Amino acid sequence: MKVNLKNGLILGTMLFVGACSQGEKVSTEGTAQEKKPVQIEYWHVASETFGGGAIKELIKEFNEKNKDIQVIEKFNPDMYKGLTQNLQVSIASKKYPAIVQMGYSYLNYAKDNFEYTTAQDVINKYFPEDKDFLNKNFLPNILELGQVNGEQVGIPYSISNPIMYINADLFKEAGLNPDTPPKTWKEVAEAAMIIKMKTGNPGFFMQEYADNWAQQALLEGNGGQMLKVENGITIPTFSSKESAEAYQLTADMVKNKSAIHASNDEGFQTFLNGKLGMVVTTIGKRENFESSAKFDLRGAKFPLFDGKERKLPAGGNMLMIMAKSPEEQKAAWRFMKFLLSADSTEKWTKGTGYLPPTIVEKGTGIDKFLTENKLMSVAASQMPDMGQWASFSGSNGLKAEQILIDARDIILSGEKPADKALEDAQNEIIKLMK
Repeated sequence: MKVNLKNGLILGTMLFVGACSQGEKVSTEGTAQEKKPVQIEYWHVASETFGGGAIKELIKEFNEKNKDIQVIEKFNPDMYKGLTQNLQVSIASKKYPAIVQMGYSYLNYAKDNFEYTTAQDVINKYFPEDKDFLNKNFLPNILELGQVNGEQVGIPYSISNPIMYINADLFKEAGLNPDTPPKTWKEVAEAAMIIKMKTGNPGFFMQEYADNWAQQALLEGNGGQMLKVENGITIPTFSSKESAEAYQLTADMVKNKSAIHASNDEGFQTFLNGKLGMVVTTIGKRENFESSAKFDLRGAKFPLFDGKERKLPAGGNMLMIMAKSPEEQKAAWRFMKFLLSADSTEKWTKGTGYLPPTIVEKGTGIDKFLTENKLMSVAASQMPDMGQWASFSGSNGLKAEQILIDARDIILSGEKPADKALEDAQNEIIKLMK
């Protein structure tokens, strides 16, 4: 399932094509004053602490520049699983949002279960002047993040990888040197225990969103494999000695109280309150952490296992067009093109922490930001280590994902050892796929 992104996002080496500029209007019969604006919904997962402000700012700007279109945003809780479930319900009642942020982990599921229109189809029908937009503004291996068997199901929009955020003040209090943060999982476990013993605070937390993104990085970093594809069907392969060893390491940390098993809200708030040493989560939380932390916040690369390579799934989402009518499809593309413009991409990146999906022009504001911001530079340096986020196919893809999420809770709560929990989860998913 791995996609080589080593050459993706080669910052400062290629020109961002001017075709991204927005504000252009397609001709319509009559004037904006004579016709009601086309109203479209944009579904997303950006909470107030995770890019929600940037979403609202971008929509406001677009609506002010395009009086014949009104974009309405809809936040979907529970990340991509929640959005996908809500989309199922909405479609069942014949209500279609125009554009959705679909998580890469639901790429195959969306392809198999939803009716959609590719952006290129809309372009070919109504915007022939944009026929080369995707090829000019995206590197091929970035476009692959939204492809199934060569079809561009969605357009990559948000790209992230997991980094380790560090409370340097708590490190110093524990007698640790934040200038030399842990590089391996063994060192993470040791540092977490020292923080617990010296300060009384837990040392570590790994994000627990309603997905298995960070856990995929953990398991595959130790030589495990999430799934394989046979005859077009995804088969789970995560039940292995390597995967179990990786998961058990974090479970043992929770057991000895050097780490916590908690909701994201609780874990992140504990960190921001200065009561937690290290957090592994998406670079997409960068802006929220930078603006909220009252301590010396630093970043480090995702930890390695001794003698193993770092393997990180590309997190984030792609933009899919679900609109049915020609008017809404036209409006959807105009808004999507606006979101992918250089100015909008810079605002989205700075307002979240996501890496830009489009080619970046050397010397621009976004290029400088990616280089000079210490947290963003960590994430950018991990681009060669990124591959595709595992995505279950078929009508039971959502159920399969949930089974693996449930296994995480079973393991971290100590209900079952990692090897048994992963074996049970894999067998249950295999039954679903038959």
